[in-house]
Amino acid sequence: MRLFFALWPDADTKSKLAGVAAKMRLADRSRLVPAENYHLTLAFIGEVPGSRLPALLKIGATQRAARLRISFDATEYWARSQVVVAAAQKTSAELFALWEQLHKDLALPEQPNRHAHVTLARKVAQAPVLQAMSPVTWSTNSFGLYRSDTSGVQAAYTVVDTWPLLDET
Repeated sequence: MRLFFALWPDADTKSKLAGVAAKMRLADRSRLVPAENYHLTLAFIGEVPGSRLPALLKIGATQRAARLRISFDATEYWARSQVVVAAAQKTSAELFALWEQLHKDLALPEQPNRHAHVTLARKVAQAPVLQAMSPVTWSTNSFGLYRSDTSGVQAAYTVVDTWPLLDET
């Protein structure tokens, strides 16, 4: 199974991000990501055997991180990945701490250029003209382990388990 840890937005945040995406003018082959698939990846694990699932669940359950508030305040085109994202120009110390602890516990390599973002469109072959966006503030009080199925036309994500973020660490 293909797994990753992530933050998932509430309905209001999804709606606001979908509004940002709907205003973009993209070439014909570009695809908007469905709002139900919006997420912020904390740690991508990849393909793992089912026997590894108990250890991953334990890692999720042992995290002690504060609740997060993230302000997505810009759209960016990433040519290498051919995506348009909603990006947070500033990332909180709490989010960095959760990223670092998960990567350490999972024995994943460090990602020096972590950038809080949500992918809004894929297969964007040429840079669109991006409009300024009003900030979308996302407050979250949980994170989860998710399973990704990319065998269909659209990726499908399934919740494996979720854990609360704390009022304070």
